[in-house]
Amino acid sequence: MSESNAEAVASAVASATEAATEAAAGGWRRATGIAGVAIGVVAAGAAAGVAIERLTVGRGMRQKARLALDSAGPYGGLRGNPGKAYADDGTELYYEVDDVEPATESALTRRRRRLFGRKEPAEVTVVFSHGYCLNQDSWHFQRAALRGVVRTVHWDQRSHGRSARGVAQERDGRPVTIEELGRDLKAVIDAAVPEGPIVLVGHSMGGMTVMALADAFPDLVRERVVGVALVGTSSGRLGEVNFGLPVAGVNAVRRVLPGVLKALGQRVELVEKGRRATADLFAGIIKRYSFATRDVDPAVARFAERMIESTPIDVVAEYYPAFNDHDKTEALAHFAGLPVLVLAGVRDLVTPSEHSEAIAGLLPDAELVLVPDAGHLVMLEHPELVTDRLADLLARAGAVPAAATVDGYGSTSSSAGPG
Repeated sequence: MSESNAEAVASAVASATEAATEAAAGGWRRATGIAGVAIGVVAAGAAAGVAIERLTVGRGMRQKARLALDSAGPYGGLRGNPGKAYADDGTELYYEVDDVEPATESALTRRRRRLFGRKEPAEVTVVFSHGYCLNQDSWHFQRAALRGVVRTVHWDQRSHGRSARGVAQERDGRPVTIEELGRDLKAVIDAAVPEGPIVLVGHSMGGMTVMALADAFPDLVRERVVGVALVGTSSGRLGEVNFGLPVAGVNAVRRVLPGVLKALGQRVELVEKGRRATADLFAGIIKRYSFATRDVDPAVARFAERMIESTPIDVVAEYYPAFNDHDKTEALAHFAGLPVLVLAGVRDLVTPSEHSEAIAGLLPDAELVLVPDAGHLVMLEHPELVTDRLADLLARAGAVPAAATVDGYGSTSSSAGPG
């Protein structure tokens, strides 16, 4: 990071601290605009201050561009058979199932052969868990590629997407824990996949959810799980992540951010107004912490932005403490002997690839894939690569006898659609 960017970081941190102080004193309207910086940062999964690039395009033009991308972007529109599961505190969890379609001489057959060769895949269900401030649509490209070929389940974590707000959070004011998310995943599996082999796929917080499931329900893993994919995630020590910031900036943010979030979470309506007013700023922050390459399809970048900005600030605040407390290193032992894919972007600033390397180091039989030009949302930035490795995992899990490289499907180039 350049010296000028480091100065911008320090300034942003100081402003966030000032906003929190003003908010506590009752100056909410003055504070919300500045506090929006902190909100956008956390919503992007960064939990830290960032340098802000100058915006040279007029606001009206940017608003028109966002509307055009929203109407034209083909991403996130895939829907399956809906279902509901109920967590142990009564929270309603929304999921969708894409069932296997009968093989016919069609585009579906060609896709199946491209993914798995000529033999039919076994009756395995792939359960996808998404990350913080995202929803099930974050797996759009992988869902499109596997749609009708393999049975898949996509669900929204509590207080995200179409799932209900967490009952324990609203009723008792209790922060979310990763352990709670593991139990939520178990409830979804019980409802959507009551029997048969399972492949678990988790990105970021979703990967932590998969680890928490294994920690709490080792018998389920031993008896039914036949493969695991951990994408851009961590088994612990997230408090040491610097998010690409200088040491002074990281320390300052860690000191003030929990208090800032707690305060902002108590003034949702005012804060959301400030958040909308600084949407242009959020877009730059989200792109920086989501993607590493400059040529990502603008519609994909906007798609990610929409998912993140739809997460209310009080939900952001509820979840934040869980990451510093997260430690599921010992739970990884339950995956020993299973086919495991560990995949991460080398330029991931949110859950650095070193965390994936640490996971793979504890699972020596795992396939470790580090993508050089990828950030945190690697499954959107390099969908063909991720889908290809997932297809290979299904083959190694015994779901199919052999996998093949995904060819020309799921590209994020501006000329490509989702298929």
